[in-house]
Amino acid sequence: MTASAAPANLDLEEQRVHLRRALDEADKLAAERSKLAAEQAKLLAEQTKFAAETLKLERDRALAPWQIALSGMAAGAAFFGAGAAFIKLLGA
Repeated sequence: MTASAAPANLDLEEQRVHLRRALDEADKLAAERSKLAAEQAKLLAEQTKFAAETLKLERDRALAPWQIALSGMAAGAAFFGAGAAFIKLLGA
């Protein structure tokens, strides 16, 4: 029992060490997977934000000519009203 018991104990201890290392490695991989999943979720949220911003900019680009036209008409109406008031003030 003395000669054969020693190698069996060493083998068992070696297996325990190997198992602990494997479990530690599995924990590290699980933590890395969680970290990558969180980063992926963050990137997906950022992509969604950029897509919404792109849609807003496209809408603004499409409406820009109308904004210029309406601003020009409003300025024309203001000048017309100011001219009419000035002529009425002169009494003509």
